[in-house]
Amino acid sequence: MTINYRLLVFCVVVAAFIQSCGVNSNLMFKEVKGEEVTYNSDSIPMAPSEDYRISPDDKITFTLSTNDGKQIIERMSGITEVRSGQTANTGIEYIVRRNGIVELPVIGKVRAQGHTIESFEDTLTLLYAAEYKRPFVQVNVTNQRVIVFPGNGSDATVVPLTNSNTTLMEALAQAGGITDRGKANTIKVMRRVNGKREVYGIDLSTMEGLKHVDMIVQANDYIYVEPTPELAKEVASDIVPIISLLSSAIFIVSAVNLLK
Repeated sequence: MTINYRLLVFCVVVAAFIQSCGVNSNLMFKEVKGEEVTYNSDSIPMAPSEDYRISPDDKITFTLSTNDGKQIIERMSGITEVRSGQTANTGIEYIVRRNGIVELPVIGKVRAQGHTIESFEDTLTLLYAAEYKRPFVQVNVTNQRVIVFPGNGSDATVVPLTNSNTTLMEALAQAGGITDRGKANTIKVMRRVNGKREVYGIDLSTMEGLKHVDMIVQANDYIYVEPTPELAKEVASDIVPIISLLSSAIFIVSAVNLLK
């Protein structure tokens, strides 16, 4: 039995080609060749044009206190202790249903969708006024977040927006910063505007990018740092096992030939 080395080399090349089709397959949002992608790099909104509006599947909590919140101040100052019925802050999360309705204690079902935090507080104040004396209501949406892809291709971090004025730089910092593979000059902020995702291209690789670091991120934004492709590394990791397998096959065949 003789070894057809040309055939083996051909097999290696074919296997390499097949494997290379999966190189960097974990990268997202790649641009299709021949298709023009428009980025709003010159008109990046640094602050929201309007306050956040409550949406279906949002989770909210609220605090209710009587007498215009007098008990809150007295408790903070140590004047008096809170007595039963004066302040209600259970910490329970209430989910806004798909139809935009949320069901709350005492007052029952209330439409929350479309309200800003302030307008919903005003609505609850009016509704609870029928049951409590001069109610003071504070509402908080607890599941506001952005998703940050820091530049590794597939790794992502969900960053809760505990601060309504969270900046792009703060969101990146909470996600651990831009990774070694991340391209600081190719950051895409993807935001839903009028039912469609707008893409804002941002370059933080130079000092010129300082004008964009204070951009206020909004709930449900996607922040995608484009990763640098690792062609050589991934091709090597895919091809080495194949070469090793073929080398073992050649060794075995050679050994068999020597024994004949």
